[in-house]
Amino acid sequence: MRIVGVASDGLEAIQKAGELQPDLILLDIGLPKVTGMVAARRIRNVAPKSKILFLSQEIDVDVMRVSLTEGHGYVVKSDAGNELFAAIEVVMQGEKFVSLRLAADFFAVMRTVSATRTPART
Repeated sequence: MRIVGVASDGLEAIQKAGELQPDLILLDIGLPKVTGMVAARRIRNVAPKSKILFLSQEIDVDVMRVSLTEGHGYVVKSDAGNELFAAIEVVMQGEKFVSLRLAADFFAVMRTVSATRTPART
């Protein structure tokens, strides 16, 4: 693993993602100038192969759910010491990652989404 760039705000993150085309981007949700969510949408356009792993202090299912539509994983900052390397591995393998403290809520949300998409059988 090698760090190829660091950004101090959302606009700089978008610019650097376009220039550097990194394999993985660790992105804070609460960035100045442009939020991490908005930055992620723009990054997908300028660096479509980059995986995005969100870091956030938010322990909120709705924030996590939205972040997974914009990125590939969600790590609660207070759990990063235990989960960050595992999250990077999982995301780089093409899977989704959610911090353990939100995992049960994540699976409940996914079951609800699956149930609404499954056609009724007669």
